[in-house]
Parts: sequence; structure tokens; C-alpha cells
Amino acid sequence: MFTSQVYRAAATATVRAVKRRSLLPTRAALSLTPSAVDRIKNLTAGVPNCLGMRIGVRTRGCNGLSYTLDYADKKEKFDEVVTQDGVSIYIDKKAQLSILGTEMDYQESKLASEFVFNNPNISGTCGCGESFSV
Repeated sequence: MFTSQVYRAAATATVRAVKRRSLLPTRAALSLTPSAVDRIKNLTAGVPNCLGMRIGVRTRGCNGLSYTLDYADKKEKFDEVVTQDGVSIYIDKKAQLSILGTEMDYQESKLASEFVFNNPNISGTCGCGESFSV
């Protein structure tokens, strides 16, 4: 007449009080070298309503993803903002996980002048270095 169901716990938990740890400052999603800061300042100096540069990723190239750089005139809803030495970089929401921990550099040579992204999350790049995979 009465049926009883027995429920067993899958696991138990214990709570312990611990000493408070001091909060560690978080690292920025992107760090800029001094040459990159100078170049971004030069690029954004004469552009009206420019808040900084926007970094994103697009699906293209022979290895999957490629970085895009545009002028940022407003902050989008889920943008991550990195401000360093008076320069603001807006990271698109689609690029945030793939760019985390990256160093952005600007290099000039006799043949090219370009931004170089030193990204520890990349698992492979194409031969020309324009596209990457995570």
C-alpha cells in the first residue's frame, strides 16, 4: 500500500573556513609593446570620433582564423576594453577567447610594416603567417 523510495546521495561535501587570500590583480586580455602603442596613436590621431582600435577574428585563410583591425567609434555590448599607455583596444566578443594572453607588437622591415600577434593559444599557423588555428 505504501511504497517508499530510498534516495542515496551521489557524494558528500564538507565546508571549511580558510584564511582570506589577498586578491590578485587580473592580467589584461591583451598587452601592447611600446612600438604598437606608438603606431596605434599615429593611426588614430587624425580620425574623428575614434575611441581606439577594434580587434576581431574572421574565418578565412588556409588555417581557419585571421585577425581584423578596424577603427572603434563606439563600445559594443560585449566588447572587452584594454587600455594601456593612453591607447584603447576594443576586443570583439568572438575574438576574446582566442586572443587571451596575446602580446601585440608592431614591426617594420624593408619589405613590410605590420602588427604581429604573439599568441600562446595558437596551435598552428599557415606558411605565410596570416591565418591561425586555436
